[in-house]
Amino acid sequence: MIVDQNFPLADVSEHLDEPLSVVWVDLCRPDISELEVLASELDLHALAVEDAVNLHQRPKLDRYADHLFLSGYRARFDADTGNVTTSEVAAFITERALVTVRKDDRFDIDAVTARWDGSPDLARNGVGYLVYGLIDYLVDGYFEAVQSLDEEIEDVAAQLFEPAADQEKLQRRIFDLRRGLVVLRRVSLPMREVVNTILRRDLRLVTEEMGPYFQDVYDHILRVTEWTESLRDLATSVLEANLAIQGNRLNVITKKVTGWAAIIAVPTAITGFYGQNVPYPDFGQFSGFITSCALILGLGVALYVIFKRKDWI
Repeated sequence: MIVDQNFPLADVSEHLDEPLSVVWVDLCRPDISELEVLASELDLHALAVEDAVNLHQRPKLDRYADHLFLSGYRARFDADTGNVTTSEVAAFITERALVTVRKDDRFDIDAVTARWDGSPDLARNGVGYLVYGLIDYLVDGYFEAVQSLDEEIEDVAAQLFEPAADQEKLQRRIFDLRRGLVVLRRVSLPMREVVNTILRRDLRLVTEEMGPYFQDVYDHILRVTEWTESLRDLATSVLEANLAIQGNRLNVITKKVTGWAAIIAVPTAITGFYGQNVPYPDFGQFSGFITSCALILGLGVALYVIFKRKDWI
């Protein structure tokens, strides 16, 4: 049950004085003074506060004497550009308080609160339940992003062997998707260790009731990391296949051009011979013209038939 909302930061400690109370504070683009007030109210470590001020942290879970500091990212896949965009969130986790710090409005905190409101029967687990909702929201974002990337890479792979496909556009798309996979891997891989650390019993954050839920999140993040690794290999294979296809097409074109060049060389050679300014059989006579035309036509047709049978043209 919600008792109070939109209260001053200086009242956090007063609310925590009430038995069984749980406090959640959300800050978007906070200044240093707001974090200093929270630090005094919750006795936060100076290094944790510094990390919250200077975001762009690696996803991690730092453990201090009486609280934890969590840093993570929400990932979104942009189908138009093929890029994966991220929005960062930091969280201070105490025994009965959760403080979320967002860099900007791109992190949809309303979606997190909707998850909390979706399972009110689990709210009795206190901060552990709030942390679960936050991390589950992050991991679901990774799952959605990697699923979209998988579909896009499969679509690109299917277009590789289409004769009318724009190879330059396909190659650029592959590079964009591969870059998106790198970003997704950078933010999702460390979360495996974060969730694994939260599951440790000595942190006393996960209750027996919440244990299966956190284990489910851990299974999801494992699947995301494995899926991401396999997609990186697939993207590399698609890129290499695209380059190989372009090389093969270039070889075919070169082969056909060479074949036609050989055919064209026949009349050039014959007319060059008959164009000599020296006497030879049928020199200066109509029969010499007929002979040269017959040689050009006969040798040209013969070369065409031979090259066609060998699939050179």
